[in-house]
Amino acid sequence: MDGLAPPPTHDGVLVDDTDWSDVPPSLRPPAKLPRWPFVLGGVLLAMAIAIVLAWPINMPYYAWSAGPVTDSADVISVPGGQASTGDLLFLTVELREVNLLEFIAANLDDEVSLSSIEAVRPPDVSREELRRRNLESMNQSQQRAIYVALLKAGYEVELLGQGVLVDGLVEDSPAEGVLEPLDLITAIDGEPIGFSSDLVALVGDRPPGDTITVTVERPVGDSVTEVETIEVELTLGVWRGADEDGNVIEDPDRGMIGVFLGDVDPVPVFPIDIVIDAENVGGPSAGMMFTLEIINQLTPEDLTKGRRIAGTGTIRTDETVGPIGGMRQKVFGAIAAGAEYVLAPAGNYDEAVEAAGDRIDVVRIETIDDALEFLRSLS
Repeated sequence: MDGLAPPPTHDGVLVDDTDWSDVPPSLRPPAKLPRWPFVLGGVLLAMAIAIVLAWPINMPYYAWSAGPVTDSADVISVPGGQASTGDLLFLTVELREVNLLEFIAANLDDEVSLSSIEAVRPPDVSREELRRRNLESMNQSQQRAIYVALLKAGYEVELLGQGVLVDGLVEDSPAEGVLEPLDLITAIDGEPIGFSSDLVALVGDRPPGDTITVTVERPVGDSVTEVETIEVELTLGVWRGADEDGNVIEDPDRGMIGVFLGDVDPVPVFPIDIVIDAENVGGPSAGMMFTLEIINQLTPEDLTKGRRIAGTGTIRTDETVGPIGGMRQKVFGAIAAGAEYVLAPAGNYDEAVEAAGDRIDVVRIETIDDALEFLRSLS
């Protein structure tokens, strides 16, 4: 090795000062590949593995996000109904169970809210049962909306009672061991019972010791939809009550069954055939907007006056508007749909104002008259 020059260095670091310009490309050493593609590939691979591992991990939460916004006129058919120049939009939310990645994304999105599964669906309620209940709530909401709208438009609506619900039993009464809570009393001795007043009228004048035949519809097992109709015999006892001081009093000439009663929602008989087809939308929160749309079609006045108005809220037969869930998301849906106003139940008003900011006007509604008054005030 003596006589050979040492390899060239620069600040103690070996360097290669070979001039490769005269060397054919095929004989040159290979060029080094850049490092960034390997780094990027490693990051993407790690992310893909994380997604694959996290996707099946379900979290015990539901995510609430804005759902479709629909013009009420598109789902309601009123014979001879008047067309309007504007829109009465009903708002919905999308509710879905989330996995780990969706849970993280929801926490980073101001327009998505999270609720525990138990707060939305109790442990003993299946997804199918929850969906069935929501669709039933929608059906009841539609019936109430038609009822209220017809009354506001000047129509007469007949109500048919469906029976009297047994809310509870009086201790040591004739009903104990014969009737059960949730029994629906539909007849006494073959006489139909529509309301609790009918039951009082048929039994109130009967003396203790009389035997009556009670027809009831009783739930089968734990089912909330399947019932069986049975007849049971019951001997009336001595009527017992309480005076103003809470002392027990008796009337030896007046018979008593011994149940606490509750009326079931009566079935309205409508004078015109109004059809609401909300397809797969569930829940009662579109009731107010359905009511307003039916009134709008039944009366000559155009309540919308060419405006795009969104809203949400349940409707009750006493014409009050009740609170709903997912108010924030419904406000975001109204904004995205280009609505000028959002009608919000009084119980959700503060929440709606907070979500709206200065992007949309929120109108506080307690009764259907509040909504009508606002609409009629529009220029």
